[in-house]
Amino acid sequence: MIKLKLHHVALFSLAGIMASPSLIADEEANEKRITRLEKLVEGQGLVDMYLRLETLQQEVQQLRGEVEVQTNSIEGLKQRQRDLYLDIDRRLRQLESGVVEKPQASTTVTPTAPVAPTAGTAPTTNPSDPVVEETAYRAAFKLLKEGRYAPATSRFRAFLVKHPSSAYADNAQYWLGEVSYVTRAYEQAIAEFDKVLNNYPDSTKHADALLKQGYCYYELNNFVKANELLAAVITRYPHSTAARLADKRRKQISAEGH
Repeated sequence: MIKLKLHHVALFSLAGIMASPSLIADEEANEKRITRLEKLVEGQGLVDMYLRLETLQQEVQQLRGEVEVQTNSIEGLKQRQRDLYLDIDRRLRQLESGVVEKPQASTTVTPTAPVAPTAGTAPTTNPSDPVVEETAYRAAFKLLKEGRYAPATSRFRAFLVKHPSSAYADNAQYWLGEVSYVTRAYEQAIAEFDKVLNNYPDSTKHADALLKQGYCYYELNNFVKANELLAAVITRYPHSTAARLADKRRKQISAEGH
């Protein structure tokens, strides 16, 4: 009986020993599979993280580009505003210092332009009186300096109706264009400056009117026309302040890639 029991124990032990290599192999295989899965999961996590980082980097680069564009646009606007203020201030000072020195053509000028536009208006007491003309002009100009653009516009238009042949008529017409430009009515400004160029062939305001037309087309994003007019300023009035400003604006257009 004892021998039989020992025999059974020996058989079970032998079976256990024979089964051990298989179990060990299975465990090793499972460990390897688990390791591969862990590496796969870990690798997928790294891939996801990498993709997220790539996306974030692209978004940051896009935001940087947008910021640079906005910064350049703001700087361009600031520069145009500074140019505008300096230009207007220069013209105002020139006009203030030189307006009374303009030749008073009222005693010698014989109107050659058609008078049909004013035929229906009642004549003033003395429309050719230089004192009356200067007083009316200065009243309109004072409103302009004060930034009261609407009443200044009305006064300048009334001045042109009452004194179409005045020595100040071209200036009055020019300032109508400036008012439109300052108030960002660019198409209207172009039309007003056109009148300076077409109706007053001897005006000293031609270079300035042409320059401002170029500025207007720039603001309207018509860079081809702006360049054309600015080039004309440089060609026709090469040694003028207007030519220098035109050249500066052309360089700005080129720098902006237009």
